Amino acid sequence: MTVHGEQALVPAVKKAEAAKALDRFTRLNNEAKRTYDPATLAKAETGALGAMDTAGLTARHANHPEGNPGYVPLKFTDARFLIPKQRGWPKWFAADAVSSTGGGAHWLLFFQRSAASDPWKASYLAVIQPDRMPQFVLDKDGYAQPVPLNDSALLVEPGRLSSAYTSYLQTGDAATLAFADGAQTSQVRQQRRKGATSSAVTAYADQPVDAGEFPPVGLRTKDGGALVFFASRHQSRLTTPGKPLKVDDPDTKALMTGTPKTSVTLVRVSEQAVMVPPADDATGKVAFLSRLLGLVTAKGE
Repeated sequence: MTVHGEQALVPAVKKAEAAKALDRFTRLNNEAKRTYDPATLAKAETGALGAMDTAGLTARHANHPEGNPGYVPLKFTDARFLIPKQRGWPKWFAADAVSSTGGGAHWLLFFQRSAASDPWKASYLAVIQPDRMPQFVLDKDGYAQPVPLNDSALLVEPGRLSSAYTSYLQTGDAATLAFADGAQTSQVRQQRRKGATSSAVTAYADQPVDAGEFPPVGLRTKDGGALVFFASRHQSRLTTPGKPLKVDDPDTKALMTGTPKTSVTLVRVSEQAVMVPPADDATGKVAFLSRLLGLVTAKGE
């Protein structure tokens, strides 16, 4: 009997292959970070993680073409793999491992590919302290349970998280959009208000990322909710009317197009890992486990 991968509900990857994917990622990531080579990184990363890291390496390579000879290689220990059963393509799985950076923090990496002939690439990363790592639902065979993007049993559907979060940053309507106060929500809005001065004006535009570009992914947790990764895009435009604008950061300079005379527009991509409670949790709020933000473009005018 022939089993068609496009139709059958099968594990996204075998555990041994998942371990090889993590090893490949580690090797290529270390090589790219040591040489500041975006082309090498592109073999290991994609999605939001790839967009952020590629821009960062591009800037560092421009400023340090010799690379980073003092780079300390990344290592992982105690790896486990959260593998869902899936139909069709793309397929994905998660790797949870203790990182040699960050004092024992876990790196939760999501890997994806669009065809059996494609290499596995990491598309999302969350850095999570061990005491905050969620407990995931596993079936009798040890496979994780993926969450549909339109899961209405959750407080916010995974497919709506990017638009809900960016709308919250623009409006601050936490009560409606169900985001808990914290460093990545209420404090972001507070910092933006404090940053305003009479001599400089910063305008912010927070934009959801289309699911086809950096699609969200999620895994069911034992509390009835889900851990969900999603991405978003954030633009800031600093203007100093009638005054020359000086850009000191070397990485920003390396990515700059145009000439910064009185304004600079910065575009950043962020990747978020959040805990989404079930919809019937009367007091539940979407809570952030990790948020990584990276500059991808800069334009001076």
